[in-house]
Amino acid sequence: MDYTIRIGGEAGQGLQTVGAALAKVLSRQGYHVFTHQDYMSRVRGGHNFYQVRVSEKPLCASKDRIHILVALDRDTITIHQDALAEHGIVLYDPAGAGEEFSGDRFMATPFDRLAEESGGSKIMANSVAIGAVLGLFGLAPEIMQEVLAEFLSKKNEEIVRENMRAVKAGHDHIRRNCKSLQHFTVCPSSGQRLMLINGIQAVAAGAVMSGCKFYAAYPMTPSTGVMVYLAGKAAEFNIIVEQAEDEISAINMALGASYAGVRAMTGTSGGGFALMTEGLSLAGMTETPLVIMEGQRPGPATGLPTRTEQGDLGRSRAGQSGPGIFRGQQSL
Repeated sequence: MDYTIRIGGEAGQGLQTVGAALAKVLSRQGYHVFTHQDYMSRVRGGHNFYQVRVSEKPLCASKDRIHILVALDRDTITIHQDALAEHGIVLYDPAGAGEEFSGDRFMATPFDRLAEESGGSKIMANSVAIGAVLGLFGLAPEIMQEVLAEFLSKKNEEIVRENMRAVKAGHDHIRRNCKSLQHFTVCPSSGQRLMLINGIQAVAAGAVMSGCKFYAAYPMTPSTGVMVYLAGKAAEFNIIVEQAEDEISAINMALGASYAGVRAMTGTSGGGFALMTEGLSLAGMTETPLVIMEGQRPGPATGLPTRTEQGDLGRSRAGQSGPGIFRGQQSL
């Protein structure tokens, strides 16, 4: 068992909700998941996707070939249909795509209509999509109850029930109409709930476990999550978290704390790390230990905050003050 699900659409269509909910419910059933997302720096529009790989065995990476493509718009089909694996299938809404596709690879799933009929609102089309994927895998829609309650914890119980009906509508539609169900059989669940954690949470949790007592940073995608996580744990673990006025101040605050004997850390991304160069040199000159979390962007510039490449990694290793990482310092 090794399936890859890719959910594609515009920013604002809720595809991240679909992907995150699927990852959470599958991990709680005892399946291993590995996810990643590709999104533009836009509140609305553009093309984004969220990918979930699921298996009964531990996973360490994503795959290019996809088995289930959930298309929330027409562009998703155009861009990603060539990445379908053998027996791969596209779940799409003919109304949203603007046309009906023929062939065994296309499964018409009227997300909006089913959402209106079952939940009363098109906004619940995401829940229909989740139910459709569960239907392909032959998993009971009821396993979504707990996850929905968490995702909608700030809503009233009726909203949760309406979304649950939408999940069942998507599930039942697939079970009744899809002719390719035999290609999506999942292994029996182990019943053991697995931890689901992202990279930011892993870095921040590692800092807490390592005894970090001071963290200074200036918000910058994608490193901000570390500061937010540590701030949430500050009272419980006696950590001082300081939002500095800029990255120069952040690294110097962390250096001062470290020089005083406190386990200190800072975090930034791309252009912020470029601003920290002088502080980085100071750490090397004074041989002051310091941990820097560097969330990669395409390079030491401020643009493209949601894109990544190896430019930041090369600069982190070499720096501007000489080859290698300064003795007594770690750059992550």
